[in-house]
Amino acid sequence: MLRGTALVLLLVAFLAAWIFLPWPALLALAVAFALWMLATRSGRQAASVTRVGVSTLSQRLGSSSVVIIGIAGVVGVLVALLAMAEGYRHTVSSSGDEQTAIVLRGGSAAELMSVLGRDAITTIERAPEIARDAEGRPLASPELVVAANLPIRGGDAGVDGSVQLRGVGDMAWAVRPNVQLVEGRRFETGMRELVVGKGARRQFMGLDPGNEVRLGSQSWTVVGVFESGDSMESEMWADAEVVATTYRRGSSRASVFARLTDASAFKAFKATLAADPRLQVEAQTTLEYFQAQSEGISKVLRIIGIVVGSIMAIGAVFGALNTMFASVASRAREIATLRAIGFRGMPVVVAVMLETMLLAAIGGALGGLLAWLVFNGYTASTLAGGMSQLTFEFKVSPGLLWEGLKWALAIGFVGGLFPALRAATMPVTDALRAA
Repeated sequence: MLRGTALVLLLVAFLAAWIFLPWPALLALAVAFALWMLATRSGRQAASVTRVGVSTLSQRLGSSSVVIIGIAGVVGVLVALLAMAEGYRHTVSSSGDEQTAIVLRGGSAAELMSVLGRDAITTIERAPEIARDAEGRPLASPELVVAANLPIRGGDAGVDGSVQLRGVGDMAWAVRPNVQLVEGRRFETGMRELVVGKGARRQFMGLDPGNEVRLGSQSWTVVGVFESGDSMESEMWADAEVVATTYRRGSSRASVFARLTDASAFKAFKATLAADPRLQVEAQTTLEYFQAQSEGISKVLRIIGIVVGSIMAIGAVFGALNTMFASVASRAREIATLRAIGFRGMPVVVAVMLETMLLAAIGGALGGLLAWLVFNGYTASTLAGGMSQLTFEFKVSPGLLWEGLKWALAIGFVGGLFPALRAATMPVTDALRAA
């Protein structure tokens, strides 16, 4: 009973340390372990037994491949799912900065839920913290956001997706200097013309320059394509007055984007708006706003990845257990001979563990490499809170590859511990007689 409790405590302690310790602490532990192997008798014995075990891996290629492939599958799927969450979070959160503010009606969680009247917009534009252009006009862009339906590219006939249509004026381009035309021209004021993001063009049919698409009850002409490197690329832009007329929104707008004099002016800008009793609005930096928009879905996607990875990891652990138990059984005479000539149980445990961890590391590296080759930069789309259909790219970052490798080594530790203890506690006489 005590022995079983000790094993459980060992597993819990290892997994807790592996999850919560930062990489410098883990590196320090690895260095300490290496020094133990070099400086102590037990460590040198463990190194000798490990060399023998590793040298025979080629003779056990089939069984070793089971561990490698199983763990590679776990890591590949886990990293791919987490890369989806990371790509979504990166795309949305990179849409803002600390020098640009967004103003919504008080209590509104997103633009699609916000309505600002003309008087409120005029008052917001007069705030002294807003930067001015060369002509003295405030760099403030009142904008209207509606959801439109268009056929999805490559989808079934008659199946539409939701795309965000943003009604803007000329000042929208000045407020967002990162938005650049890559094809065609800007829309003309008063015309039913669209400029579409690269992501929206990839996702929906008919958004090539020169094409006409039907939005609401009217036909619109696509005249240009823009890129921005953020979530705006999933939108279509048009003249705000025309959008308001088509969707019967009158003179109201959903939000005001304002370029401030500098990032430190945001607190004063927020205080200016709060001090005006006529305004019932909330201001955020666009960095804060878009990070909040991405947080919920990113968390859900990450939870899905961890749950799926955990289920697959359980299967990989059993595969490693079966493989390593078979390896220990096939090497029973070898292990018994080592113990008979004076090798202690600890070096045998360490050797079997290191062999399993080596196979796990190879599987983890292989799975991470495959995930990077297949999914890094892969384009996908999803419905986003308050942002209709959002196109984004999977992002396989070095941090995710490290996380996948940690999962692989954790699987290897759990899968190798019990076979290692079996090897160390195997009766010498019984092993020699059976062999």
